[in-house]
Order: sequence, then C-alpha cells, then structure tokens
Amino acid sequence: MIKLTLKHLRYFDALARHRHFGRAAEASSISQPALSLQVKELEDILGAPLVERGARQISLTALGEEFAVRARDVLRAVDELGVLARASTGPLSGRLRLGVIPTVAPYLLPRLMREVSGRFPDLDLRPREAVTPRLLRDLGEGRLDLALLALPVSEPSLVEHLLLEEEFLLVRPDSAESDPVPAPDDLRQMPLLLLEEGHCFRDQAIAVCKLSPGLSGDIMEGSSLATLVQMVGAGIGVTLIPEMAARVEGRSAPVVLDRLPEPRPSRTIGLVWRRSNPLSDRFADLAEGLRAALAA
Repeated sequence: MIKLTLKHLRYFDALARHRHFGRAAEASSISQPALSLQVKELEDILGAPLVERGARQISLTALGEEFAVRARDVLRAVDELGVLARASTGPLSGRLRLGVIPTVAPYLLPRLMREVSGRFPDLDLRPREAVTPRLLRDLGEGRLDLALLALPVSEPSLVEHLLLEEEFLLVRPDSAESDPVPAPDDLRQMPLLLLEEGHCFRDQAIAVCKLSPGLSGDIMEGSSLATLVQMVGAGIGVTLIPEMAARVEGRSAPVVLDRLPEPRPSRTIGLVWRRSNPLSDRFADLAEGLRAALAA
C-alpha cells in the first residue's frame, strides 16, 4: 500500500502554487509525467480528487485548496526542524534564502553579500528579487528565510529590523539644472514617471506627491528605476529614485539629481523574517551587524 510522503506534499504544493503541471515540474526539477504521477498517487491515497484537469489549465477542488494550506503548514514545520538543528551548532551556515525588492537589489545586494560572506563563510546565500507582496507571501509560506524591503510591513507574525534610512531624490532632465527645485506638492502638476503597480516605491512616490491612489492613465510607468531615469533623460518627464540608486542611475542618462525641500521624503529599509523561525535570534544579530556595517 502506498503511503503519504513528504514528496507527495512537496510536489502537490508546487502544483498548487503554479497551477500548471509543466511549470510545477520545472520548479521541482522533475519531469511532468513524474509530477503528475505523484499527484495522482496522492489523490488515490486520499480517495478524492484534489485537481480539476482542463485542456490548458488546472484548478484545485475545494478539498485541494484546503489540502494545499495544510500541506504548506506541514512542509514549513518540517523545514524548520532542520533550521532548529542548525541553530544549535555554531555560526550561521547552510542555505539562506533572501528575498529582495527590485528598488534595492541592484544597489545594496552586492555589498550585503560581501558583508555576509565575510562574516559567515559557510553560509550559502540564495537571493531572489521580487516585489513586496510576493516576498511577504513567500516568507509567510516558508519559501524564504529573510526579506530585504521597505518598512514597516506591520505584520504581527514577522520581525522587522531596520538597516538604513535614505532620502528620495528628484530626477530631472539636465536641461532643468538651473531651474528651482520644485516642492513635492508641485510634482502633481508635472509629467511624473512611476514604477508599475506592485512596487512599494510606486506607492511611496504617490504618497510624497500627494496623488490619488487610483491614478489615471496619464501617469507614465516603467518597469524599473533604470527605465524611469532613461525616460527622464529623453525629456519625457521627471521621477523620484531612492538615494542608494543615485550613483548608478545618475551616470546612465543626461539627468540632474536634486534633494527636495524640507521636510525631505525618505524610506526605511530593513530585514524581515518569521517570528517563529528558530534562527530568529541569529537573524537579529546578523541584521544588527549589517546595520552597523552600512552606517560605517
């Protein structure tokens, strides 16, 4: 008789996340037929269908949706047993999955990785870039250990540790170099370039300029800070970027970067992790070390 295994749970969890046999198999590093067989075995063990199979896509049954939640809890608990063992044996080591938001990753991640590898040579840091909602979801579901993002996230189940604070800079075409720097309120009257929806920096820029969250189609959007700066250099409008991006992006296009008048808008960047993680105390020490290094 076939018994329920963690392998069944992991493959079904992949299918529940991707809602596609091919993508789930690729993410699990197995063939699609092998993953399909594991899911079918799981359904036979339970005696009920978990998946509704269509010609082009799949959906989960009511049981499948509930089972996916419970399976994810089991897998997270099993993973944390391994973490618990690591926590009792010396410095941080092994795999550490770090999520980073796109407006931080290109500018801060290389330095952080050098700091971490210098302090913990046996630590295998695995960074992954994604927008904040995706990072928080993966963190809560146990697919990430830490996330580097803008604070606060205000989630009771997560620990937040500040690393740095930085100002926002105004990016204008170099032809505007001699013009007065506008106040944040005045940016509402200018052609403003913003990141696409899903980026927390977009929401922060909207708050700085006191714009309505439900923006009209008149606002121009880009997929990255680099794209926004290039658009400004082409004379299309103005934008805001975090100070950490100034050294890289300010040299990539014919633009000028200015500090806004007081009170200058800013953001807080920090590390976030699950409060239940057995390595929580170690993460706090790591975060404090990184904070001191960045301040220096």
